[in-house]
Amino acid sequence: MSRTMRAVVLSGPGRCTVEEVPAPAAVPGEVVVDVERVGVCGTDVELFTGELSYLRTGHSSYPLQPGHEWCGRVTAVGEGVDPAWLGRRVTGDTMLGDRVCRRCRRGRQHVCEHRQEVGIRGGRAGALAEQLAVPAWSLYELLDPVDPVLGALVEPGGNAWRAAQAAAVAAGDRALVVGPGTIGLLTALFLRAQGAEVHLLGVTGPSLDFARGLGFPDAWTRDTLPQLPFDAVVDASTAPGSPALALELVEPGGRVVCIGIAGTPSTVDTRALLLADVTAVGVLSASPGLAPAIAAYRAGAVDPRPLVAATVGLGQVGAVLAGERPGGCGAGPKVHVDPRLDA
Repeated sequence: MSRTMRAVVLSGPGRCTVEEVPAPAAVPGEVVVDVERVGVCGTDVELFTGELSYLRTGHSSYPLQPGHEWCGRVTAVGEGVDPAWLGRRVTGDTMLGDRVCRRCRRGRQHVCEHRQEVGIRGGRAGALAEQLAVPAWSLYELLDPVDPVLGALVEPGGNAWRAAQAAAVAAGDRALVVGPGTIGLLTALFLRAQGAEVHLLGVTGPSLDFARGLGFPDAWTRDTLPQLPFDAVVDASTAPGSPALALELVEPGGRVVCIGIAGTPSTVDTRALLLADVTAVGVLSASPGLAPAIAAYRAGAVDPRPLVAATVGLGQVGAVLAGERPGGCGAGPKVHVDPRLDA
């Protein structure tokens, strides 16, 4: 008799249910993980609304099981997998390349043309479920004190670590992060750990107040932003005009890092880029930053726990995806899901 489990299923734009689906099996080369915690991400929201570009290109299609910011414990291993993985607390890479193409062989599986993305692309079921199956090669072990909250923040943390590294700031440099959401705040935390003077630019008063509560007093709106030289500007927003604004605000010879992505094309005047000798960097995926993010969390160099406003069960995921804030939640931008809460 086949086993089933509870999972979030998106069957079309605006249609989210919790269903009994077949539980994953540990096929050769893969493991099964009992999920402990999952973060709800902006990509999950775009899958829910139908706005994600992959739905138009055919890389994603309904029905699908979302969730890619996860952690859990390995409970089964497939043929060819080291049994030492059993019982270990882990997280894993979202980007699963084919491991044979030129990009994968050069360590760039996150841009593999044929990649799957857990809970997003290529039919790979995600972690908003009681169990998850992933290749063993994609796992990263989580050791104390990286608890489930931190474990489910490794994936966004890996993205933010990469953005902070791309900014290439040194101690005493001044950086501006545009967009104080989860990725923007995590990037600010990593930039601060590098010794930079960090400023944030946002729109809403509550988000800026929250940033100040994390120890970033220099949180501004466009109207209040002081005229300061910024050695690096990280665009972590979803506004189409933000890349051009970042280029306008960065110092000549500085760096602009684009990690936020808009729903419509952004336009940048390349004359402004080259005449100011600015380096522009795009960041896709956490893959090269997962291990450094875990190391930073373990060392206490970065503590993102305050970003989590609430933890809910699978039954509340639909409301969260629709933009509702859980009752009694805090001010942080991130909502976590524990599949065991309403089991």
